[in-house]
Amino acid sequence: GDIENTRASFVDMLKIPVYGNMEASDGGDEHSFDGEAKSAGRNAHSGQEESSLREEMKNAITIAARVIAPVIDKSDCSIGYKWVCEQLKTRSFDRIANFMSIEHAGYLLRNKEFEAAIDILKRFERKDDGSKSMAATNLSLIYFLEGDYKAADEYADLAVRTNRYNSKALVNKGNCLFMTNECDDAKDMYLEAIGVQADCAEAIYNLGLTNVRLGLPEEALRAFEKLHVLLPNNPSVIYQIANLYEQQGMLDEATKWFNILTARVPTDPGILSRISELFCNNNKDSQGFHYQLESYRQYPVNINVVTWLGVWFAKNEMYEKSLHFFERATDIQPDEIKWKLAVANCHRRMGNTSKALSLFESISQSNPDDRDCLRYLISICKEVGQPFETYSEKLSSLQRTFHAESDAVLTEESKHDRLRNPDDGFYVKRPLSSGSDRSSIDFADADVNELLAN
Repeated sequence: GDIENTRASFVDMLKIPVYGNMEASDGGDEHSFDGEAKSAGRNAHSGQEESSLREEMKNAITIAARVIAPVIDKSDCSIGYKWVCEQLKTRSFDRIANFMSIEHAGYLLRNKEFEAAIDILKRFERKDDGSKSMAATNLSLIYFLEGDYKAADEYADLAVRTNRYNSKALVNKGNCLFMTNECDDAKDMYLEAIGVQADCAEAIYNLGLTNVRLGLPEEALRAFEKLHVLLPNNPSVIYQIANLYEQQGMLDEATKWFNILTARVPTDPGILSRISELFCNNNKDSQGFHYQLESYRQYPVNINVVTWLGVWFAKNEMYEKSLHFFERATDIQPDEIKWKLAVANCHRRMGNTSKALSLFESISQSNPDDRDCLRYLISICKEVGQPFETYSEKLSSLQRTFHAESDAVLTEESKHDRLRNPDDGFYVKRPLSSGSDRSSIDFADADVNELLAN
């Protein structure tokens, strides 16, 4: 479009005579931009009509300013925002100018120019109108997202003090309290924000999360279900509802809500895998298999899904398909021995004994102290009539070393047990080592390979 004509039209719009003071607060003094227009207006309009006309005019100017500011200079949108603010201030539309300055800060934030945005917002700290609360609210959010919770809390306090009826400021304050684990106080802030703005989505969502942390799943569920009415297509809300039902053991309800979620995000592999787990926990393995397979198609490098499918096919004696998934597992985790053993055992169950023997020997060469591999080598050598004594001796030696080390550990623990305070009412067991991540080995070595070896 013609930028010069746009500029000129906006300036002409600001010159339109309006009855009463555009910037006056309710009950404030009034003056006219045009004396004759004011006189005529008083005769033609009631006070309510004048107020309505002023509001309509302010809304129209605000909309026009928001539309043209980003396009006046496309090479640098900041130029457009600055020009609009200057024109508004020239015509005494100070509040709209302040609002546009905050809009400018929002534009800078979207373009990740955080320092410039902060500089603009900090100019409002000493102002007394509503823009001070709005700017403090935005500053609180910026610092919160940057992880500076102390500064975020300070600006949240400023925003709340300036305007207690600012729902976003109350939410920011609640968020700061939540991060310091002051959940009861955070909950009160979210409830107050909802009291100010009944459909404040951020407050309702965060109230649900706070109730979860407080161990109040039923209250959390009510919050998320209320929000679902307001935002029926929001995946995050639907996920929270489904997750809460699952945590409470209501598997049918959880399955229903996860299915609703897949209608919104049909290609999310994590959700598909969760639905599979629900079906399996409900003894519906065939449906669980379907969703795991769909999850694999969407994201074929999730080791838990890949190995789940490998085990499923092995349990159903479809070893060729099982082999495909365990080979995939070795590609994903090439240093993990159990997947290599599973590949070798698949060949063994398929009747390809020579290939299986070759794979076991290769695994043993690179991992000579792996006792499981030695056991499989002994077993398969017996099957094909090959010597196995070397492997048997090696295994016996490893087992003696293992038992000796275990006895030493038990002796040390027993000594420590004797030395501990006899008045202690309990004895804390040592935690699992950091390498024992059961979530990634739901199908432990024995589960996978004993299944295939038997």
